[in-house]
This record gives sequence, C-alpha cells and structure tokens, in this order.
Amino acid sequence: MNLPKVFRHAKILSVGNLKPVFKQPHTLLLIQPLRNETYLRSTFNWNKQPFSTYHQVFYGLKSKSCTVNHNLDLSEGSDSGSKNNGQQGEGGDSGGNQNNSNNSNNADNPGNGNKGDGSGKGGDGSGDNTSPRSPFENIHRTLHILETTLQRPSIPEVYPQVLALPIARRPLFPGFYKAVVIKDPHVTAAVKELMKRGQPYVGAFLLKDEELDVDTITDIAQVYKVGVFSQITSVFPANGGHDENSLTAVLYPHRRIRINELLPPLPANASEAEIISQPVQQTSETSANKEPEPQYATSFLEDYNVSLVNVENLNDEQYNRKNQVIRAITSEIVAVFKDIATLNPLFRDQIANFSMSQSAGNVFEEPAKLADFAAAVSTGEPNELQEVLESLVIEERLQKALLVLKKELVNAQLQSKISKEVESKIAKRQREYYLMEQLKGIKKELGIESDGKDKLIEKFKEKADKLAMPDNVKKVFDEEVNKLAHLEPAASEFNVTRNYLDWLTQIPWGQSSPENYNIKHAMKVLDDDHYGLQDVKDRILEFIAVGKLRGTVEGKILCFVGPPGVGKTSIGKSIARALSRQFYRFSVGGLTDVAEIKGHRRTYVGAMPGKVVQALKKVQTENPLILIDEVDKIGRGHQGDPSSALLELLDPEQNSSFLDHYMDVPINLSKVLFVCTANVVDTIPVPLLDRMEVIHLSGYVADEKVAIASKYLVPTAKEMAGLQNSDVQLQQDAIETLIRSYCRESGVRNLKKHIDKIYRKAALKIVRDIGDEELASEELDNVETETSEKTKTNGATTTTEPRKPLNVPSNIHVGITAENLKDYVGPPLWHSDRLYDKTPPGVVMGLAWTSMGGSALYVESTLDSILSTTSKPSLSKTGQLGDVMKESTTIAYTFAKSLMARQYPENKFFERASIHLHAPEGATPKDGPSAGITMATSLLSLALSKSLDPTIAMTGELTLTGKVLKVGGIREKAVAAKRSGVSTLIFPKANTNDWEELPENIKEGLTGVPVSDYDEVFNFVFGPLSKEQVKQVWESMLASQSVESEDKKEVAEITGQL
Repeated sequence: MNLPKVFRHAKILSVGNLKPVFKQPHTLLLIQPLRNETYLRSTFNWNKQPFSTYHQVFYGLKSKSCTVNHNLDLSEGSDSGSKNNGQQGEGGDSGGNQNNSNNSNNADNPGNGNKGDGSGKGGDGSGDNTSPRSPFENIHRTLHILETTLQRPSIPEVYPQVLALPIARRPLFPGFYKAVVIKDPHVTAAVKELMKRGQPYVGAFLLKDEELDVDTITDIAQVYKVGVFSQITSVFPANGGHDENSLTAVLYPHRRIRINELLPPLPANASEAEIISQPVQQTSETSANKEPEPQYATSFLEDYNVSLVNVENLNDEQYNRKNQVIRAITSEIVAVFKDIATLNPLFRDQIANFSMSQSAGNVFEEPAKLADFAAAVSTGEPNELQEVLESLVIEERLQKALLVLKKELVNAQLQSKISKEVESKIAKRQREYYLMEQLKGIKKELGIESDGKDKLIEKFKEKADKLAMPDNVKKVFDEEVNKLAHLEPAASEFNVTRNYLDWLTQIPWGQSSPENYNIKHAMKVLDDDHYGLQDVKDRILEFIAVGKLRGTVEGKILCFVGPPGVGKTSIGKSIARALSRQFYRFSVGGLTDVAEIKGHRRTYVGAMPGKVVQALKKVQTENPLILIDEVDKIGRGHQGDPSSALLELLDPEQNSSFLDHYMDVPINLSKVLFVCTANVVDTIPVPLLDRMEVIHLSGYVADEKVAIASKYLVPTAKEMAGLQNSDVQLQQDAIETLIRSYCRESGVRNLKKHIDKIYRKAALKIVRDIGDEELASEELDNVETETSEKTKTNGATTTTEPRKPLNVPSNIHVGITAENLKDYVGPPLWHSDRLYDKTPPGVVMGLAWTSMGGSALYVESTLDSILSTTSKPSLSKTGQLGDVMKESTTIAYTFAKSLMARQYPENKFFERASIHLHAPEGATPKDGPSAGITMATSLLSLALSKSLDPTIAMTGELTLTGKVLKVGGIREKAVAAKRSGVSTLIFPKANTNDWEELPENIKEGLTGVPVSDYDEVFNFVFGPLSKEQVKQVWESMLASQSVESEDKKEVAEITGQL
C-alpha cells in the first residue's frame, strides 16, 4: 500500500473522546508522523493550545482500519458523507452547533447535503459519491474537517478576578511553559476544582523574596504587581504520587496583567473540612441556563483558603515595526543568540524550538516575543527579568532583554574559556604521560638505567610484594607510590612521602617468628637465667601450655611489680628466649610526650612513628616480646598524657587495630606479648592497671642471694674482670658476710656492684704482683707487630686484630674470705639488723614494707616525766610518722588504756603517766597501718614494766576493739625478720594463706603465729598475769619513782649549798 509521504512513518498517538465539543459521543484517532513531529500541530494550529485542553486523551494502539464513530468514518472504502442522509441534529450538528458558537463554517460534506444553517438541522445529503476511496484520503478529508470544526475554546480577553499563584525565583513570560509545584492542600483543591469547571486560569506573580516558598499571598507587598495570566494545561501528582496534597501544574502564560486588589485567604480558623465537603457544582448547558450568572467566574473560590486578585490586562504600547532602533536591537539580539548557540548547545536547541513555533517565520515581525524569549531562556537576576516583564514599551523591553542576554553571553564565554583551559591542561598531561611512557619504553629497550626515582619506586614495590599487607594498607601504599611518581625529587613533599613509604614497607606485615611451645625447653631457659621467681615461671609455662593446646598464642599484658634489682627486666629477656620471640625494650619513666607512644603527625618536620612501630621495624616480626619499663614513673605534661595513650596499646580489645599518628593505618598488635615493670602499683593509673595482669616479685632472702651470687654474679664478674682463667676465689663465707653486712636490700643489684668491685680489686692486685717489666715487654711486642703491619701496607692504616689478653701465671692465687673482705669493699655498713640484743620494757620489734623490700621497725616507749599520784597523762610521738601511722598510735594508746582499765583496773599507769613514743631512724619517713599491734604492745610493755623476747617480731593493723586486720607484704616482712634474727613472727590470721605460700627456705627457722584478736597477742608475749601481779607492778613503779624523786631533791639541795 502506497502511503502519503507525511504518514510514511507514523504511529497511532492517542484516541480521544470529543463529547465536550460535539455534545455527542465521538471518537478521534490522532496519528503522529515520526519524521515530522510538528505536522499535526501546524495543521491544527495546536502550537499555542495543547489538544489535551479540551478532550481527555486515552493512549493506545489501533489497527490500520480505524473508525471514527458516528459522523466521521475513517474505515477503508467508506464515504464520510454517506451517512449524512438528513438526520436532524446529527449530520449537521458538527457544523450547525459550531457555527452557532464559533461563527465558523459547518462541516464540508463531500455529498450533496445542505450546509448547516446554525440551527442544527442541516445534512440531508444523498451521498451519491459512492466511489471507493483510500483510508488515507478519508484521513485527509477528516483533517480538513477537524481544522474547520475543532476550534479550541477561545481564551477570555477579560478575566477580572483570578486565583493568584506566587512564583519563586523567576517570572513567567507569555508563550513559554512553566511547571509549578503546589504544596498547599487548599490551593491544590482549588486548582482541581478549576480544572473540573473548565476554568483553568490563574495569575502568576513573582515573589520578591527569593527564599520564600508559599502558595498563597497574604500581603500584596510580597509579590511584584505585574504578572501573567496563565492557563493550566495539565496537572499531575507531585513526588511520584506519594503526597496527595501536592501536585504539579503546567502553566502556559498568555498575557501580562497587573494586580489591582488582593483578596487574602480565609482566616486561619476556617475549617478545612467545610471547604472539602462542599458539593461540586456540575457545569452543563442546562444548569448554566437555569442558575444566575455570578459576579465573577471565580466566585466559587471564595470558599477556599486561597489568594484571589482583581487584575487588569496590560497591553504593549503601539510601535512601528520599521523603527530602525527596534530593528537594530532585534538584529543584535539575534546575533547574540547565534554567539551563545555556538558556545552552549542547550541554547541551540531552545532557539531551534522557538523558531519552529513561530508561524510568521520572521522574528523581526514580532520583536515583543523575541524579547520575552530572550528573558525566558536567560539565567539573569530575578529583578532584571521582572523589569523585562514589566516593560510595555517594546524598545525599552528589547534593550533590557539585550542586557540580560549579553550577561548570559559573558557567562557562556567564561564557561567556554574555563572548559577549554581544563581540556588543555588535561590534554597536556595526557601528552606528557604518553611521552614519558614512550621514554620509559625506549630506555628499557636500550638497557639504559632509569633515574633514581624509578629505582626507588621499584624497590618499594618489591618490598611490598614480599609482605602480606592488609587491603586497606595496600590501598594507602598504592596511593603514596602514585604520589611519589608524580613528585619532583627536589620537592619537600618528596622526602616526606619517601620516608613514609620506607616505614610502611619496613613494618613486618604478616611476618611472624616461629614460637617454641616446648615446656622443658622453656623451664630450662628460665632456670638457667634466674633463681627463684617461681610465680613468674609458672605463669609463663601456663602461657606456653595454652598456646600448645590452641595452636596459636594471643598477646598478653603482664606487669611485674617488685623492688629494684629483683630481676624484672632480665626475666623479660628470659621469657623472650624461652618462647623463641624477638625482644625489644623501651622505658617510659619520666615520659611526658604522648607522641613517643602514638607517633608524630607527618606534617611536622622530623616526624616519626611511636616506640611500638619502631619496635616492629627493628624486630621484623609481628609477635615480639616488648618490655615497657618503669610504667609507674610515667609523667604527664602539656604535650599530653602518655598513660592514657598506653590504654589503647595495652587493651587486648583495641590493640588489634592500633592507630599510630604517623602511619595513619591500623596495625595489628594482638600477637605482641607486652611485659611491663614497676616498683609500686600505687602510682599506676587505675584504668591502665586494670588492663594488666600483675605479678608481684618479692625481695630475695640471704640464702637466695648466696645462690644467685654463686651461680650468676660471680662467674659474670670474673669474666668481665679478665680473670676467668685465673685462680681467684670468692669464698662462701665472704659472700654471706657481703650480703649480711654490705648488701641488705631486697634485690641483688647492689650485691652485683660489690662483687664487681671485689674482682676489679683482685685484678689490680694481680697486675701489681706480676710486675711492670713483664707487662712492658709484652706491650712492646704488640707495638712492633702493629708497626710491621703498617709498613707492609705502605703506611696505610689497617684494622688490627684485638689485643690478646695477658696470661696470668699459674703460681698466682687470690682468695677473698670474710676476714680480708674489708680490704676489697671497705668497712661493713651494717653490723647487725638488731638495735637491741636485749630489749628493755617499752621496746618492741615491728616489721615494715618499703619499695626496697622489708625491714625491721622498732617502736620505743618511755616515760618523759616522773610518775606520781598527781601527775597527768599525755602521749607525744616522734620519728617522722605519717598521718596513717599517727592515727595508729592514737588507736593503740586508746586501746592500751581500755585494756588496762578493763582487765587490771588497779593499775593506774595510763592515768598518771606522760609517755613518749618514738620510731628510730627519724630521717626515714614512715607510714602505714601495719604497726598497730606493735605500738600497743610497746605501750603495754611499758605499763607492765615487762621486757619482750628480742627474737619476737610482729605486724598487723589494730582496731579500737582489739581486732587484728590483714596487712600486705608478708613475704618481704618475713625476709626482713629472718635477716634480723627473728625466730617468732606474729601476723594477722587473715594472712595465713600468704604465710603458707612462702617458700620453705624463707620459713625455715621462723615460727608463724597467726592472731585475730589482740588478746591472743597479749597472752603470747606477756603470758598469763593476775590482777594482783599487775597491781604490785604499779605500786613498785610508783615507789621507785618517788625514791628517785627524793634522791634528786637531795642532790639539788646539796648542789645549792655548795
């Protein structure tokens, strides 16, 4: 079938119901050519008025043979006029009614029927044209019929009152569509009612405030008075239909209008339900004829909470189309449009659409529309565009539109310039990159070595390939390598990036050293290196056993607490050797800068990572043993709190992703075994202490020190003095004397110093005994050998072999015994721990704990005035006692008085005695509650005038009611007691477990007496005493004091007489 050219490529676009036009059910098939989209629009003159305005469109597809029901028949071979056989009100209705309403010709019937006369009775044609026709001929005839009959309803020329819609940011211009979103439910309901009533007209006015977004006008000052009279061409739900109260309306402005009067919305108390529930009036010709015509067509909107305005039309002033100024400005606008079109493709499309929509085809014929178009497509300021809209003088409007358009051209030129510059830079970089790649390829083919930067990058990549970097670290590495590749070696950033990559590739990502889970091996290593310390050794063996069962070992945080010199640091090295782990140690004593732990930021000059990252770099494994020394002495300064930084480091839940400030990538420290050392736990922050497993290391007793000295210290000192092959012997009795009279501290550091000193003295004695002549001859031989070597190398300086040690003759023997020990280390520092071989009444040996270990603490009590029946009681305290110890003294004094008053009321000692209590070695501060029973015993001993056994020592806190409370440091106190020659140790019953856990070598020779009440102490040290015995003691004390007083008076009198 040969199709007409215009329908050669066509599709069925829509089927529409034309009942609103014909007053009877008619169906229209609308065909749209694909190659000429504007054909139907130009044919029916629909460029200004969409077809959907006066019929409802139903989209769908039909077959080739399609029928227009009733009057218009498009079926193949049919005659559109054959059915007009005189049907009144039907055949001529399409002509008569339209002629009556629109004053146009009736339908052009190809038959012989009469034309409609406007009464609706035409059309009795016989339809003698019976020759078959093509369906496309019928379509052409139908198009002609529709062109003359389907005239769109005319736009009212005068519409004095309209619904006012405020428009934000840009004004509307006549002839150019604009979509507006309406959110106010009242305005939405009003717009829907307008569409139902066939009065889709509103006034659109620009808001003065750009930030304001409203749908009603409450004050006329909110908007510009000049706006546009617009027709709502279509509405559809906004936001995808999710919000029922909002819709999008497409406005088509027709003409300019001005507000004369604003009718503001209803009061706020108006009920929305009343507005919505009002019945919608049905509009029809019948009802229109019966009901009186309202004053305004929009009177029904008064019931809605919307803005109504009374408006008047604004007409352009008359102008001469041949005016040279107007034609010149028009030409300039067209030239500017051409310039913008070359720079901005979007403008090009808009200009093409505007040209096609102009029926005249010549913009010079309609300069007013050209000015509106220029303003409509420009992105100027709202006030400038409003000025174009308000201009009714065409010349003035053109000038303002040209100004706006010129600014748009400047913006387009600037945008084009920027775009070209960016493209030029990109092209330049692409060209440089391409040439650099070619240069690399040429160098590679020729075998020419690349520059140092390429070698450096290649080295970093080789290192990274050998490491198992996590994905996030690998990503950072790649970014930094790319950055380094584009930096010049002379740039400062180059060195920063290089140093960072150096650190990043030296961290042992995924590199772990194999661990030894052999229990026997670990036990042997620990025993070889250290004597005693069974608690520590058991904990390490437990750690190894768990790792052996699980197949893997997680990092732990251990904290060794003990006095100086007991081997806290050295045991850390032994643990690392037992586990076959790498060892790294750093001290935080006095540290005040948090950057030492967390690292510095890379922005600082000389920045570097923290100690932990440095440790990983040095040991090159992910599972080393890191020893953090002196955590109890960490400082705090204006640069941060390092102890808080250690919280993240030593927390097993957090250190799996430890973030160093310099590295700025998470580092897994969960496999690291952290060992911390401290002397006391009091100065360690509680949150930090909570993250560590504390193991207390007590001081050594004398026999432990002897074993350590014989097994470890003596061989080491002998070798360091060069006497390993000499007959120099430090006798056992000398070691015991050294420990007893020179080195009484809990550790062995001072003992090691003295042993080193002994062997240095011995070395000096041997050298003196050998004589200087033999030594001089050996040195001369060494000098001659060195001179000959230099001569052979022509005077060149060479590294010679180490000097050989001197051979000590076998006939030289040195023995250090207890008798000659003072010749090597000087006179003894202590002769005895005991101040009293026999203690007088009022003197008792107590025990104290210090950071250096345990020590003996004597408490002395004596009368500081003559005892008489008239003397007054008092208590004075000396010995640099701390606050806690002063309170213990007061408690002991009160308890002693109450005990005497309760059990021995006849003894009035505490009612008449003025007592002085003293703790010897006043230069040493003393504090703590554990001397309570010692002080009470001292006071009672004085009151009863009864001496205690000098081999008894005691410790325990006393309450006012006589209860003996638990104390700490039993091991250290037991060591001090044994060192002081004590045979009986009284301690609180609550410390029985601590006593039982003591090694047998400490408890050997000591008898422990656990007590829970002071009565047990009293009975043990004083024995059973009757009231009569105690009364006699008081009377004898009082009598002796009186005799002494009389003797003193006689002496004084004799002295006065002389």
